[in-house]
Amino acid sequence: MKIVKDIPDLRIFLTSVHVPGTSLGFVPTMGALHEGHLSLAKESIKNNDITVCSIFVNPTQFNNPDDLLHYPKSPEEDIRMLEEIGCDAVFVPDNQMMYPEPAVISFNIGYLDTILEGKFRKGHFNGVALIVSKLFNIVRPDNAYFGQKDLQQFVILNRLVKDLSYPINMVRMPIVREPDGLAMSSRNRRLNKEERKNALAFYQALKLAQENLQSGQTVNNTKSEVADFFQKQNKVKLEYFEIVDAETLLDVKEPFGGREVALVIAGYVGEVRLIDNFIIRI
Repeated sequence: MKIVKDIPDLRIFLTSVHVPGTSLGFVPTMGALHEGHLSLAKESIKNNDITVCSIFVNPTQFNNPDDLLHYPKSPEEDIRMLEEIGCDAVFVPDNQMMYPEPAVISFNIGYLDTILEGKFRKGHFNGVALIVSKLFNIVRPDNAYFGQKDLQQFVILNRLVKDLSYPINMVRMPIVREPDGLAMSSRNRRLNKEERKNALAFYQALKLAQENLQSGQTVNNTKSEVADFFQKQNKVKLEYFEIVDAETLLDVKEPFGGREVALVIAGYVGEVRLIDNFIIRI
């Protein structure tokens, strides 16, 4: 596996391997890899001639400086894991390489920047759109792989690809969960044993909401039951729970008409902020 730190070196490498008739898959990450990330890379390896992963903790998408400071990092372990599964190259730039000057360009993401994660993380998605645009321009993949756990991120980046006419196929991969249901996340590393147990409340709330909706309960009743559930949880803090269209992320009302609906949730266990979602058809 080739390890590349500089943009010019990566472009030289890709020019030599991404020749006409071959396909290039790309998995952008912020490192601290787990099986969720690896599932994306494995899917790319299975379906492309070349797979490139990137590891870069992007400072422009952190609205909370403490979150950036404490974001887990394990670059040596990450590289070993990618090499073991057969990734062809890993791009590991530093801040100076990706932002030689402070970024001036920003993105107007419309309503998608004002709801759910956008409402609570001001500027986050502008930073995401900026770094992914840069990476797409550098790597020029045919297929790009993202996890469903960051559903709003995927919806926004999918829109970005369409609006900017990137010739990239966007692939959304299912959430990978621990045996007890907790969604895998790099931030889980920051949880102590008790917090790890308490974090299951978010998965349990999603299960409760799914059962309610599939049994014919209304959106409002389901939201009320989830709110009541968290009233009884004194070790976790609910930030939001919403029931939205899985494609637009706009609120939905019954009757659902057989559409895909996303149950999206976010909150805190101690100082660690976690997100999760289910996508169901009802």
